[in-house]
Amino acid sequence: MKRNSRLSLALHTLSHMASDPDKMRTSADIADHAGTNPVVVRRVLGKLREAGLLTSEKGHAGGWRLTRNPAEISLADVYLALDERLVASNTTQDAPSCSVENALHQRVSSVLEDVEQSLIQKLSETSILEVRRAP
Repeated sequence: MKRNSRLSLALHTLSHMASDPDKMRTSADIADHAGTNPVVVRRVLGKLREAGLLTSEKGHAGGWRLTRNPAEISLADVYLALDERLVASNTTQDAPSCSVENALHQRVSSVLEDVEQSLIQKLSETSILEVRRAP
């Protein structure tokens, strides 16, 4: 997984949060640790907040905190919250006029959908807490 992806940033951040789930973390601290900009952090974590994985509080003592036990947050939860697909979609708005191209498009799209579902299934088998505990 590329280091600068939104998914990589989210998984890295949540794995650190799993060590102390009640601790508030600022966007600036997370950005500093991850080597990115606080604006990028807020955009990524905002998606996780929308999905109910994080909460945020404004103000001097504000920041980001997990809303659920890290053992209950799967990698699939994070993946789906970000809507960042690792498997490229092969959808087009217009059906190809060539019958061979149309058949090829339909078959490849079907295979990619199967791969995406398999990926989500595998990601659902691992929690953020398990990532935190990994050697």
